[in-house]
This record gives sequence, C-alpha cells and structure tokens, in this order.
Amino acid sequence: MKSVLITGVNGGIGQSLAIHFNSQGWHVIGTDIQPTSGCGSVHEFIPCDLTAGVESIGMHFSSQPDRQLHCLINNAAIQITGYFNDISSANLLTSLQVNVVAAFSLSKLLFDPLAAAKGTIINISSIHSALTKPGFLAYSVSKAALSGLTRAMALDIGNKIRVNAIEPAAIATEMLIQGFGDNINGLKELSSYHPTGALGDPEEVARLAYFIASEQLPFLNGSCINIDGGIRSRLHDPV
Repeated sequence: MKSVLITGVNGGIGQSLAIHFNSQGWHVIGTDIQPTSGCGSVHEFIPCDLTAGVESIGMHFSSQPDRQLHCLINNAAIQITGYFNDISSANLLTSLQVNVVAAFSLSKLLFDPLAAAKGTIINISSIHSALTKPGFLAYSVSKAALSGLTRAMALDIGNKIRVNAIEPAAIATEMLIQGFGDNINGLKELSSYHPTGALGDPEEVARLAYFIASEQLPFLNGSCINIDGGIRSRLHDPV
C-alpha cells in the first residue's frame, strides 16, 4: 500500500487531500497543530506545531527506519495579513518558518523514505507566489519562496524524488467562506473575478495532487501548476 504524509490535514484542502488519497487506497498520515485529526480518512495522526519545527514528525518516522513514503504534501500554511508599515519582522519570519522552512526541513527529514519509494514531493503554493494584492506582503513573499524552493529542489534531487508545486487561486474552503461572514455579495464578487465564474473546489486541488503523485507522470518535475479558474490570464485595466 502506498503512503502519503499531508501537513495541515485538518484544513479544507488538507481534508480533501486525505479523503481523496484514502479513496484511492493510500495509507494517509496527517499532521496539524491541533492535538487530534478531524478527518476520518487519516490513518495515522502526528500533532505538530510547525512554528517550532518538525521534530515530532521525525521521531514518528525514526521508530520505523525501513519505512517507505511515496508522497509528501507540504500543505500547511499560515496567512498573516497586513500592509508594509503594519507587518513586523517577526510576522515575516513566522510566515517563512511555517510556509517555507518547515517544507524544506520536512523534505530533508523524509528524504530517505521518499527516495526509497521513488516518491514525490508536492508543495501547495499559491497564486500569491506571482500575483498578489495590497496587504498580503508576508504571505506572498513566503509563497514565492515556496515556489522557488520547488524549482531548486527539483534540480538538486529530481533524480531521486520528483518535486512539484500547485498554485491555487481562491478555493472555497470553509475558512475562506467564513471569512466573508454575512457579506454574501462580497463572496459572489470574488467568484465573478474568476473567468470560470466560480471559486475552486478543494476536491479539485486533491485530484490534481493525486495525478501529480501518480506514476503516470515520471517526467513532471520542477513544475508550478496553476489551478486558478483563468484569473491569471485576466488584465485589470484601471478604467
């Protein structure tokens, strides 16, 4: 049975990833900052606060030195918003630690079990890696770094482990929808910005990740794949 480790498994995209990989017969290992998993598709759960490092995940795997891992999905993220004059160095460092350094550290930590399985690493980046908006400085910097890390790792270790990223635009997670509160018109307006006329579904991200993780794409390495409803193709003129 193939196995996948998903960070941030309790979030909207994380749960969809766990459900989809489980439905395809994979053994799902999940990790999140909460003490327990809220997803029934997770077979093993490792509590881990990524702001403090990845040691608890390392301890879990060190007890099973011969274990193989077929896919690592660095999905966990923190979104600290604020404009340049409001964001502190500590805010930026926290964003980089969770969104970039943790992915790098976990990839190094699990290199051997991933290489033994000829596995793949999938980093969940964001449209903010390339296109952002005011107030998202820390988040966009961290996601740009994550996409850059993806390309650099693909060069360094692509002969053993394929490394790719997914860069979603607005995905209809519970967190995003709750963030609009009673502002239904605002949510509809966000949907309309995308040429498809709708937000993305977390399950779409999961299906794309599963396709990347499959053995059908051995030449796919170092790619940062957009799943954005076409919004990157839209020119916004100030008229």
